[in-house]
Amino acid sequence: MNQSNPAPIIDLIEAFRRSKAMFAAVELGVFEQLAGDPAGVATLAPALTADADALERLLDTCVALGLLLKRDGLYSNTALAARYLLRSSPETLIGYILYSNQVLHRMWGNLEDAVREGTHRWPQTFGLDGPIFSHFFRTDEEMRTFVLGMHGFGRISSPKVAAAFDLGRFNTIADLGGATGHLAIAACERYPKLRGIVFDLPRVIPVAREKIADSPARDRIECVAGDFFSDPLPDADLYALGRILHDWSEEKIGHLLRTIADRLQPGGGLLLAEKLLDPDKSGPLSAHLQSLNMLVCTEGKERTLEEYRALLLEAGFSKVDGKRTGTPLDAVLAVK
Repeated sequence: MNQSNPAPIIDLIEAFRRSKAMFAAVELGVFEQLAGDPAGVATLAPALTADADALERLLDTCVALGLLLKRDGLYSNTALAARYLLRSSPETLIGYILYSNQVLHRMWGNLEDAVREGTHRWPQTFGLDGPIFSHFFRTDEEMRTFVLGMHGFGRISSPKVAAAFDLGRFNTIADLGGATGHLAIAACERYPKLRGIVFDLPRVIPVAREKIADSPARDRIECVAGDFFSDPLPDADLYALGRILHDWSEEKIGHLLRTIADRLQPGGGLLLAEKLLDPDKSGPLSAHLQSLNMLVCTEGKERTLEEYRALLLEAGFSKVDGKRTGTPLDAVLAVK
């Protein structure tokens, strides 16, 4: 790197502006408004209740970001926006984008205090006591929008996680905290003899059933309502935890892992989908940024494979392997 070139610093200064421009366009409904015919500022401004000049600046920024096209003064969605920024798309990321804008963006504003104190920022930012996934969403629709956004993320990673190891020897996968069931769906679609269970809180189950119904493996996947910290786990010879362990303290992780290990027969397994830090923690950047995200909004953090291995061995597993998937989440398989 040319140390006399300030471009990397300038890029970092501007980075949050790019994110916020996309967040604002989603929040205002720009991409939804352009889901039909192309439109100009004169049409869009009243429809979005926006100042025409200010909206034009935002639209042109979205053109420069590759999210919109502009021709003869008319704007339209790019294929990228149509795929990930429309509510109607099966791969929509809108729920997580809105959560990032309304929640995470504000909490990251208190990152300095999180680093000083080593604790999440829910009380400081929102006056809430703690990690709040069951409390923050005031309506089922807000929860649904968030869960569907996470489903879009899941569709990016889950097929590669399910393919990282040969799971053909297992009979039943129980995805704990499985949300829309994207990991169980991906596994059951890949392994035709595998049966799936999506285990999550009661208010999430209707959304899971909706997504399972769209899968060719739907007849082999069921939903069970429950809390994996307090309720009996369903019977399975393979459990799965996708983006779960990074939310919690080592004490809570240890309790959950021991509960799972106690439910398994010898030869049973646990599949983890998490971002893995490099052994020396020099990267990858995405994992470090997610670990800071965990700092500001949960009790947890991202870990190396060796750190997960130590937790799993202590809980009663005897063999632990990890693989990079080339997607936002990597795969770890522990066998009892």
